[in-house]
Formats: sequence, structure tokens, C-alpha cells
Amino acid sequence: MHRLTFDGLQTRPGQVWGGVRLVPLVRDEPISSLRLHPNGFPDNDPFGGYEPRCCYAPHGLTAEWTDDGTAVPALGTALRMPAKTVRKSGRPKTKLERRTRVRFVPHQTALEAFLPLTFQVPTIAWREWSTRVFRRGLPRSEEPQYIGYDVEGLADALRIFEIHPGQCGVLVYIADALASAVVTPHPDDYRALHPTLVEDGFGELIWRYTHLYEDVPDFRVRLHESSIDTVADLRTTIRVAQREWTDFHEDAMAGGLLDAEYVFTGDYQMNQYTLRRFRPHFVPGRETHVGEAISDDNGRLAYLRTFRLSETQSRRGRLLRTLSDYDWNVEAAAASMGIAAPALVARVDAAGYGGLLRQDVLDHYRAMNSRFGT
Repeated sequence: MHRLTFDGLQTRPGQVWGGVRLVPLVRDEPISSLRLHPNGFPDNDPFGGYEPRCCYAPHGLTAEWTDDGTAVPALGTALRMPAKTVRKSGRPKTKLERRTRVRFVPHQTALEAFLPLTFQVPTIAWREWSTRVFRRGLPRSEEPQYIGYDVEGLADALRIFEIHPGQCGVLVYIADALASAVVTPHPDDYRALHPTLVEDGFGELIWRYTHLYEDVPDFRVRLHESSIDTVADLRTTIRVAQREWTDFHEDAMAGGLLDAEYVFTGDYQMNQYTLRRFRPHFVPGRETHVGEAISDDNGRLAYLRTFRLSETQSRRGRLLRTLSDYDWNVEAAAASMGIAAPALVARVDAAGYGGLLRQDVLDHYRAMNSRFGT
């Protein structure tokens, strides 16, 4: 599996609000055996009387409590079994134990920490990195970060546009640049996640597009009336138009996402479903998306969440990729980039990933950079 595919999904004509275009994704048959985890979005009867065999908790939308009561982001989508399969203890549960999840970790925090999760990082340093990120926060980045509320027109579009019957996902375009893709297994799951799209994080490029391009063309399906004489002709023409729209959208509009090859890591299997994280090869000059996908044994896409990286985040990704390729050997990675080892460590440190290096190695090169004023 090296590419993403929308097999089993169909695109419907998008809705345009200023520079925002939302393209619905629908399924002919919803997936009922995988559903949104009720702890993330509690309801009196979240599954309509039917309890699925497997649930998922979406990335960046929940937080967990530690034993001492500290809230910790639950990074990455998780596959879980229904609550009734969890072994129960004999003593009554406290209120904290009954409700161990709250919604809405700051999405940008989750995304920034998600990027290094797609690489093979040194396990001895990962604990230090996790402690610093989760308890003291991420290092400040010079690159401005924005959430959906800051992207002009996105909140209005999500509020005003109708949710298509059978809609299980959406492609979000800003000035016809693909910003993110969301796919869920069931229409009810999408309806629950739809309002959360304004909490998504976006880079400065997407934010600027909303100011540079105030409007985008509204593509409309045109039927050739001369070839329509009966109701059957009309149905055939509509089906052809739908196929043409799907082909156009997947080949042209979403080509940057679907045509790229990805590195899939971290297989998590539960029942017939597999959860994978993916990252691009970070080819300079190409749009880059990272995210997570859940597929069944037949390769059918059940869940997808993608995030478009900014150029600064892509540079960080290329940096992490190089270090990972050379098994975090600083000297070898620096030689492959044509720079000195202290310069590479300075870049790693400036990107906020110094905690991924062994402390004595980091201190050694920091001292060298300080001595030579670099």
C-alpha cells in the first residue's frame, strides 16, 4: 500500500462560499461494523441500538487523564473495542474513571507532535520528548499557525452548506488548494465530526490563499439536452455526468493527494481493520499531506484524516526523514546533506526536535556551535 484511493466513495458537486469549496464524499453502503467511539462524542444512544464490533477515536479530538488527574493529549487515531468487552472490576467506579476523556485537544498541538510520530525515533529519547511536549508544551515556532475559525469563509461554509444524503466525508479546498480530507465509515459519524472541522489546523499558505483569492469558480454539471428524449436517457446522462465529475475531481483537483506515494507506518490491527499513519517522501516543490487511514481486509477505505503541511513543516519532515534514514547517526545524515554535523544539530534544535537526540550528543554539538558562533 503506497497510495491513497477513494475506491468505494463517490464525489458529489462541491459547494462554494467565497474561496472555500467543500466537496462531499458519499458511500452507497455505509460501514456499520466500525463506528465513532462514544467516549469522544457521547449520546444517549450513539449507535442507534446497534453496537459495532470495533470503534475508533479520531486524532486530535480527545484527551486522556493520567492517574494523577493530569490531562494528556491522545495523539493519533485509536482503534478500540466496545465498552462491554472491557473487563470490569468489583468496586464501583469514581466519576473520574467513568469519564476519562474530554473533547478537543488544541488541534495544532496534536498535529505538530503527529509529524515525528511517523518516523522511527530513538526510543530512549522519545520518552523525554513526550514528557516535554505533553507537560510543558511544544517549543515556539516562528511560523504562524491558524485554525479553521481564522480561515475566512470556512466557518460560514460549514454552517450554511447542506450535508449530502449518505455523505461520509468531505474534501476541503481553499482557493482550490486541497487543505484536508475527511472520510468516515458512516454518515452519522460524519455528522458528528462535521462541526469539528473549524478546529482543524492550517498553515500560513492556506490562510493567505483566503485573502489572495476571494472567489473560486462554481463548477456546474451541464447536461446535453439534445441527447435526452426519455427518462431513461436522463438517468443515463446523469450517471455519465457523475462519473465524469468523479474522474475530473480525482485526477485534477485531488491529484496532489491521490497521485503521491506515501510511506505507511505503525500498523494497528483490530478485527478486520488496520490503522496506518502515512507521510509523503517530501519531494521539494510538491504539496505534502500527512494523516491516518483505516482500511478493512479488502483494502476498502473506512476512515481517513489528512493534513496539508506548510513549507516549513515539510522542511521539518525532510529533516526527520534524513535522520531516520541514517538511523539517527548525526555524522552520516549531515554528510548526506552536504553540511557539517554541528550545522545539522543546529537545524534539529531550531525545529524543536532537540529532545529526540541523546542529551550528551545534543550538549556536545550545542557547545561546538556556541564556540564558533553558529
